[in-house]
Amino acid sequence: QLQLVESGGGLVQSGGSLRLSCEASGATLDYHSVGWFRQAPGKEHEGVSCISASGGNTNYADSVKGRFTISRDNAKNTIYLKMNILKPGDAGTYVCAGRTTFVRTLHDCSSNLGGMNYWGKGTLVTVSS
Repeated sequence: QLQLVESGGGLVQSGGSLRLSCEASGATLDYHSVGWFRQAPGKEHEGVSCISASGGNTNYADSVKGRFTISRDNAKNTIYLKMNILKPGDAGTYVCAGRTTFVRTLHDCSSNLGGMNYWGKGTLVTVSS
């Protein structure tokens, strides 16, 4: 069973950067699209970014395009989310989630967390203004 553990969250000033990591265990990520979702207090989970199993295709929410970069190192079974120019609106709990796929070139994450097959407990990002 795939298990995902996020790390790298913390407190950062507006305009700052963080890099989140999502380490998988129990199974390989080679046949999983992986996405990052975030949840602000009192709000639903929001899809932030998704990367294909091959790593060659990605997509981003409009709100983070040009500021966030998703990447993966399949040899380390780890997914990353580099977040630059952070804004207070980026604050929340960031959760990584995997979805089994046999089309490794498609970033076929679900638009909602419940549509993914596996997810971690999340890491908290706080952005001070």
